Amino acid sequence: MPINKKEKMIFALITVIITVPAFVFYSVYVVNGNTLMEATGQSKVWYAIQDMGGIYMFDHMLPIIAVLAIEFVCAYALENLIGSPGSFKLASKVFDMKNTNPVLFETAIICATVCIMCPAMSFLANFFYYPYYEGFNILTFIAKYLRLVCFNFPFALFTQLFFIQPFVRMIFSKFVIKLTRKQHE
Repeated sequence: MPINKKEKMIFALITVIITVPAFVFYSVYVVNGNTLMEATGQSKVWYAIQDMGGIYMFDHMLPIIAVLAIEFVCAYALENLIGSPGSFKLASKVFDMKNTNPVLFETAIICATVCIMCPAMSFLANFFYYPYYEGFNILTFIAKYLRLVCFNFPFALFTQLFFIQPFVRMIFSKFVIKLTRKQHE
């Protein structure tokens, strides 16, 4: 759907603005919520985060807004540098864009993006949230990374295919395309 570089960057920005908070919420509340509540004795995840003084990242406790900002910058950079160009190339290897139904081709791009971005962002998240206070062990790092990919991949594929990308495409087509194309007229 995006045609030029500016449109691609705007599309990536909208995607990341929606995706990063969804994944931080998923990671903190769904994957790690019980652990946080058990560690603090709190009955709600939000109270557990407040008791702990934030979210553990880089061997420090950081406020959730800092975590969101760090993950946002990393996700946006990865999406523009690797995710978007790589997913289009992968989809183009399997399908001919001109002879394939556009919905099928877009679905292939979404799936390819998840296949690139999920392992990449899971690697970064594993690096960011690794319990360095326990000492670093490469086998533990690899095991935690694989566990994280196994948690994130189904969530990423499902949400990107059925919620996030349809919503982003609707916003993009209704607002961004009309604005950028009117400027060129």
